[in-house]
Amino acid sequence: MFKLIQDFADGQLLLVNKPYKWTSFDVVGKIRNAFKPLKLKVGHAGTLDPLATGLLIICTGKMTKQIDTFQAEEKEYTGTLTLGATTPTYDLESEPEVKFETVTLTDDEIKAACEPFIGDIQQYPPAHSAIKIDGERLYEKARRGEEVERRPRLVTITEFEITRIELPEVDFRVVCSKGTYIRSLAHDFGETLGCGAYLSRLRRTRSGNYCIADAHEVMELVTQIRELKAIDPQ
Repeated sequence: MFKLIQDFADGQLLLVNKPYKWTSFDVVGKIRNAFKPLKLKVGHAGTLDPLATGLLIICTGKMTKQIDTFQAEEKEYTGTLTLGATTPTYDLESEPEVKFETVTLTDDEIKAACEPFIGDIQQYPPAHSAIKIDGERLYEKARRGEEVERRPRLVTITEFEITRIELPEVDFRVVCSKGTYIRSLAHDFGETLGCGAYLSRLRRTRSGNYCIADAHEVMELVTQIRELKAIDPQ
């Protein structure tokens, strides 16, 4: 795949399958540490929550200057919503706290609930998010029980479809712009149905023209880097 360690300094774009419960920074750190003692810039384009898996674009060396460009590209996700309950974090990082009945919902009603979210929409970020207000992350304020006014942001959802219904679980596929919170989409979708919902699984399958099918496992890349260092020490 790579011939010289210098290739990484000159700039490489790496497609990684982020593991479950790893942070995006965990992936960056693992790859950066593989280069030691060589000091090399490594960064990622587009954060994935710890409970999400899938495509994470990693840039090295001079390629890190293009991170903003990659980050701005359209994203595609697949995942699962659990209907009939809500959680404070809008996903499984917190326990369900309010439960509702879903037995009267029909497949047609569930599919029709996607329609209001297609196009340009105003979306509120989750209270438990990394957005900074007054220099502090929202999730830090939320953990202290502080109420913070969240400002909506304009996002674009190009496609939003239901691919499986097996209540209380509903599988979906969504294509959206940079800055879209899928956790918020899950929560708002549940409100539209009147039964509540939270995100129980999420996988990024595409970012721009880059697809998860072409991604490598983290440790596979680490092994390749270490092997290159052994034959091409800097």
